[in-house]
Amino acid sequence: MSSTATEVVRLLTVNGGTLAVAESLTGGLVAAEITSVPGASKVFRGSVTAYATELKHRLLGVDATLLAQRGAVDPQVAAQMAAGVRTALGADWGIATTGVAGPDPQDGQAVGTVYVAVDGPFAEGDRSASGGKVRHLRLNGDRAEIRMESVRSVLALLLAELAGEQTGNERAQDTERNGGF
Repeated sequence: MSSTATEVVRLLTVNGGTLAVAESLTGGLVAAEITSVPGASKVFRGSVTAYATELKHRLLGVDATLLAQRGAVDPQVAAQMAAGVRTALGADWGIATTGVAGPDPQDGQAVGTVYVAVDGPFAEGDRSASGGKVRHLRLNGDRAEIRMESVRSVLALLLAELAGEQTGNERAQDTERNGGF
């Protein structure tokens, strides 16, 4: 279990939030990392490992035309996976991974091309054009290293959002304690 996963579970617990995970290239590793944390059952709703491209559409609601035109390794696909799993599993937050771990390129994308995404209850004006937040990664290493770095990266992206949300809540509470100033 990583300290990032531990902190994600802690912040979700403190904030009363829940999490759902959509995975492709990581094949369940993100869910395994989250569930390795004691107390994860309080916040973790579940996961969908949609390794096959058509499952991204059928189970997660990713636009079929988008998949046909761009393939599964695409920032909008990642964003739609995160939003889709959030909706499908009834969670406050959804995260997703899609990319090419190797050994061969896929959909015209080089090995190490990865997109990680988070979708959640963002503040107004805090979303990207695709709906959630997406990070493009260009990773080096073998298949196992690319997959593990993808896990680390998607959890770090979620942690940044949760920490920002926590900071905002703490600021609001501090303002209330200080008479609104």
